[in-house]
Amino acid sequence: MAQAPPPGQSDFGGVGLMQTPTARMNDAGHFAANWSRTEPYRRFSIFAQPLDWMEVGFRYVSVENRRYGEGIAGDRDLLDKGIDAKFRLHEESRYWPELALGLRDAGGTTLFGAEYLVANKRWNSLDFSLGLGWGYLGNASDVESPLSWLDERFDNRPNDAGGDQGGEFAFQQLFRGPVALFGGVEYQTPWDPLVLQLEYEGNDYANEPQNNRQPQDSRFNIGARYRVGEHFALRGGWERGNTLMLGLSFSANLAGLSQAKQDPPPRALNEPAAPDWDSTAQSLQRNAGIRVAEIRQQDDTLTVTGTPTTYRHLNQSEGRANRILSAKADEQVDHFHYRWQNRGLALREDVHDRKAFEAAAKSTSADVPYRYGIYSHARLDAPQGESLYQGDAQRFSWELGPAIQQNFGGPDGYLYRLSAYASGEYATDRHGWFSGSMTATLADNLDQYDYIADSELPRVRTYIGDYLAETNLGITNLQYTRTGKLGDNWYAMGYAGLLEMMYAGAGGEVLYRPFDEGWALGLDMNWVRQRDFDRGVGLRDYETWTGHASAYVDTGYKDIHAELSVGRYLAGDLGATVDLSREFDNGVRIGAWSTFTDAGDDYGEGSFDKAFYISVPLDAFFVRSSRSRSTIAWQPLTRDGGARLKRRYSLHSITEDRELDRYWETYDKTWD
Repeated sequence: MAQAPPPGQSDFGGVGLMQTPTARMNDAGHFAANWSRTEPYRRFSIFAQPLDWMEVGFRYVSVENRRYGEGIAGDRDLLDKGIDAKFRLHEESRYWPELALGLRDAGGTTLFGAEYLVANKRWNSLDFSLGLGWGYLGNASDVESPLSWLDERFDNRPNDAGGDQGGEFAFQQLFRGPVALFGGVEYQTPWDPLVLQLEYEGNDYANEPQNNRQPQDSRFNIGARYRVGEHFALRGGWERGNTLMLGLSFSANLAGLSQAKQDPPPRALNEPAAPDWDSTAQSLQRNAGIRVAEIRQQDDTLTVTGTPTTYRHLNQSEGRANRILSAKADEQVDHFHYRWQNRGLALREDVHDRKAFEAAAKSTSADVPYRYGIYSHARLDAPQGESLYQGDAQRFSWELGPAIQQNFGGPDGYLYRLSAYASGEYATDRHGWFSGSMTATLADNLDQYDYIADSELPRVRTYIGDYLAETNLGITNLQYTRTGKLGDNWYAMGYAGLLEMMYAGAGGEVLYRPFDEGWALGLDMNWVRQRDFDRGVGLRDYETWTGHASAYVDTGYKDIHAELSVGRYLAGDLGATVDLSREFDNGVRIGAWSTFTDAGDDYGEGSFDKAFYISVPLDAFFVRSSRSRSTIAWQPLTRDGGARLKRRYSLHSITEDRELDRYWETYDKTWD
């Protein structure tokens, strides 16, 4: 069988030909951003592959010959939002095709809503697809519904299933109405970057949304895809027998992101010891990435209490620290204990056998006894023995960097603000710290912002444009935070100040997190008041209380994490937020969340809130290791319903090392 080319993106986004999807999937971790234009539609989409058998994404369609209306957004093009998902039912084998089931535009206004069942089979350089489409993919109505024998309701497809304002899942529309055949073939040419396409689509363009019928001279489309380097692809085609299509795609496998490191090498076992324990603590910070709070010795045990600052894998910090301590500790020390903490909260203790480590460092034949002698526990009694070093709890740190705020999906189009931020932190002791940040605008187009959502809720988030446009320099955060440990598995945090760009106030959080368990329970309560638009210290009249009870669960399947939060949102509406994400071995997370509340018709456009996000560890891009990460989210619209307080700190993230997670799987990091 010929080598298969990488799957390409369709006009709508997601793996497909041009107008039609295929059953093909990308590798888990794949991410694609797409743009295409086929008059009168311009499409922008983001798609990801969190699992080998599932593809998800969302899309904006700009309709060039339709307007929102003078009363909403003047003469701006109508913009429609949609959510897609595709599920592989069967993987291709020698005799059987790849088979997939999919939903298009399932969570928006469903203007382009469709469902499909499609199969693919490869033969040498040719990849054939054949499918059945409902809705937009089945408008040609080749045959009546094949599901009508189950229930006569499948004969007809409702036209208003997306709700008056869109955003509702159109369950009553799924797989209803007549169907059409679609399919095509993709040919991998002898010239590796070039793929040719022939497609037969199931839409006749006679029932386009908003009475926007388009002439169609043929149901056959022809096209080509040309790869430019590893990440970009140019697409072109002739569709409907009379219309030009152009497209551009960027794609990358986020699960494969990595960067060769230029960290200082681990210390050699025979390297001379530091002259004193102060110097040893400095070496542990510089080489092992441990900010040391205390070093104690009791009989044959040397205990280091500290916070990880550099390496994502604690094995790596401990392996480097073992070498430093082996050179410094006296001969009677047989064990090294690492008591990990964060923000003053004790999390766990890892124990290493000194002699077993030294033997394994000299010979791989001694690796197994050392590896299976490492253990971890949560028995964190008050440390005993002689104190050899005490770190200074008071410290100051700062950083500078770029930032971007986005607001898109509404009649105002894409609004952006590029800025630079300065952030600082001063620790008063091990459990308390002041934090603050300021942001300065570098470039923006916020003068276009003038849209007010159609909602009777208090304007808790739709003033976003006023906050971003009022001043070029403002305070984003200025607060005091304090943590405490209430019991073996109980953690607490309190905070007060300017908590985020729009709100000031005070609040607290409690978290129950058993050691090395795949779940945790939390509760946060906050009283807040809206800040002035100039983002100084002034306050507006609106005040409220908000809070949520949250459950965090590691599902145990493919490193998928789930979070469910139930409570009261900033506008006073009650509801729940569901967050699902997958974390890959390199630390990249792909996730999405949705919020549903009791706001009903007052919610505003979209009827529920949703977002897609990617969180990437910074050491995937840089040559130095780092525990920091950056997150970018794509959230259609800014609504008042379902709006949450953007707290700067979370006990669940602060205590993430409470769970061993991949500790044993990443054992090899001990030697890096």
